[in-house]
Amino acid sequence: MKLFLTITGLAALAVALGLYLTAPDEPTLSRDMEKLPDNTEIAVFGGGCFWCTEAVYERIDGVLRVESGYMGGTAEEANYDAVSTGKTGHAEVIKVSYDPEQVSYEELVNLHFISHDPTTLNRQGADEGPQYRSVIFTFGDAQRETAERVLAEVDASEQFADPIVTQVVPAMEYYPAEDYHQDFYSNNTSYGYCRVVITPKLKKLGLE
Repeated sequence: MKLFLTITGLAALAVALGLYLTAPDEPTLSRDMEKLPDNTEIAVFGGGCFWCTEAVYERIDGVLRVESGYMGGTAEEANYDAVSTGKTGHAEVIKVSYDPEQVSYEELVNLHFISHDPTTLNRQGADEGPQYRSVIFTFGDAQRETAERVLAEVDASEQFADPIVTQVVPAMEYYPAEDYHQDFYSNNTSYGYCRVVITPKLKKLGLE
């Protein structure tokens, strides 16, 4: 596994829990789950622009697939134009399909906190609005308890000067984003936003 947790003092918080967190039948989560191994588990994170978060998680050993999408609002408004208004309730999220034998849910949660600024409310850099909020959507008590514990540990570690504002809330229906958003960084590395925002983030995390 790439040692992404050694980048900050949060490394000590990454303890493999060995949890098996099978995603429930509802909300609907997948458009290709049948192509993944039987032990595949799901995590959903929102941490600003999904182009950024997708690029980070795609580079983690044990992560099988990352898909950009929307969660928090309704099906009728699950499209980029509507979500961009900040009025739909949706957040830009990534659905992470992972092998729990290679990477734990706790490690993925830790990565969430070190790969974006969890102290800015409804904003990441120049991206502003509730669609860019810091949020962890959880499936079941095990994920919720892990996410809440890690959040409390990170907050108490004084890694950040300001309080963490990340929401930990139950998962809702997930809606995949438009095809052109998928694997955006990998397909558009020369795009201005990618060069200015995403590439430096990946280098800082030791993933590029």
